[in-house]
Amino acid sequence: MKKIQISPSILSADFSQLGNEIKRLEEGGADMIHVDVMDGHFVPNLTIGPDVIKQIRPFSDKIFDVHLMISPVDKYIEQFANAGADIITFHPEATKNTAETIKLIRKFKKKVGISLKPKSEISLIRDYLDKIDLVLIMSVEPGFGGQKFMPEVLPKLKELKKIIDKEKYNVDLEIDGGINFQNSKTAKEAGANILVSGSTIFKENSGDLKKNINLLREN
Repeated sequence: MKKIQISPSILSADFSQLGNEIKRLEEGGADMIHVDVMDGHFVPNLTIGPDVIKQIRPFSDKIFDVHLMISPVDKYIEQFANAGADIITFHPEATKNTAETIKLIRKFKKKVGISLKPKSEISLIRDYLDKIDLVLIMSVEPGFGGQKFMPEVLPKLKELKKIIDKEKYNVDLEIDGGINFQNSKTAKEAGANILVSGSTIFKENSGDLKKNINLLREN
């Protein structure tokens, strides 16, 4: 069984103190730093680009878990790789050729993730599970932080876990969207070993990052 890891989303951080916020997450026991990149086109919101990632990269040695919600995705991969991303996750709907996008990320010696939106089917990625490192299941519609968790994605997570175990693929299962102290347990039971959380980590228990990270990991 894979170790449970917590990847706090900096979407909920204080952007005026982003470097210090990342330091605080590292001190609080975060396993990774989750960076949501939105383009206002593939999803209805704008966040940060490679220049910001490059600026915050020196503040932590933790893995930068970068989720690209941008289309077309291929033209930006080199920039995010050079900015300091360690894992680059994309959506199959954002590329004309999933296999080529995987190869492009590998070219820059980065780990590869593929993300499925709540209504995206496993069939979109089934043939690539032996070529990637991570599947990110979205438990909200991507585009905004602070949305409510959608339990209807859990059967998809369970099915992916079965496939990965049966085929003995070395693939992490990550879940992102409305993760809190209550649903984190069901997400882990369904097969997730990486939990992404923003609002819960930064806002619960008066913003006690260490306590909130530990509660998510151990609940």
